[in-house]
Amino acid sequence: FTPMQNRQSGLTLIGLILWLIVLGMVFLIGMKVVPSYVEFLDIKKGLVRAKESATTVAAARSEFDTFASAGYITSVSGKDLTVTKTGEKVVVSVAYEKKIELLKPVSLLIEYEASSD
Repeated sequence: FTPMQNRQSGLTLIGLILWLIVLGMVFLIGMKVVPSYVEFLDIKKGLVRAKESATTVAAARSEFDTFASAGYITSVSGKDLTVTKTGEKVVVSVAYEKKIELLKPVSLLIEYEASSD
């Protein structure tokens, strides 16, 4: 006499909990990184705008500061910009790091570089 065994398939409770932890971590990282990336995209727009009004280095920096204050850009200011001119071509660029705290002892460091090209 052998008892009939039904083979069950599906997700166990422990498997479900592990998947929820993984999804929660992905969601947490996304919620912390997305605002920083959106700010980076705004900074790139500000660099293009600064390039368009770049009659002088001071004018480019001032234009970026005006754009940054209207767009709530806090990671970079006009003094952080590098303005170069090669012939008639003006390039406004910036490089900066953003440290994002995920959990108390764990942080994420993102290095951003942008140029008006």
